[in-house]
Amino acid sequence: MSGDNTKERAAIRAAMDRLLAGTPLRADGALTVIALAVEADVKRHVLTHRHTDLKDEFYARVRAQSQVPDSERKLREELKQTKERLADVLKENKRLKAEAEVFARIINVLEMENDQLKGKQGRSRTVIPLPGPR
Repeated sequence: MSGDNTKERAAIRAAMDRLLAGTPLRADGALTVIALAVEADVKRHVLTHRHTDLKDEFYARVRAQSQVPDSERKLREELKQTKERLADVLKENKRLKAEAEVFARIINVLEMENDQLKGKQGRSRTVIPLPGPR
């Protein structure tokens, strides 16, 4: 095995350990070959073509590990909270849209009433003097 090959394998094994421990340095923490390649700082094809034994070992260790890494657990909880917040925001948005439609109707009615009142005043052009002081 060449020196580069040995260095790659060592980097991949170290990346495997970090990912499985939930302490990645470069990757997003997902337990995939893509994340492993990112974490090991190698191209994906290096794992899928040159070091297939390490790829297989990684997947075997992932299957053997019955627990979800803390980083993934945190991401799942954050996603759950984000989805709940989104549902609340969508509900509030729907309520505000309905409220805006009510206000638009009220404004239209008030404008029509205002136009009618102005029209009545406009027809009567007779000026009636107000009584003066006595």
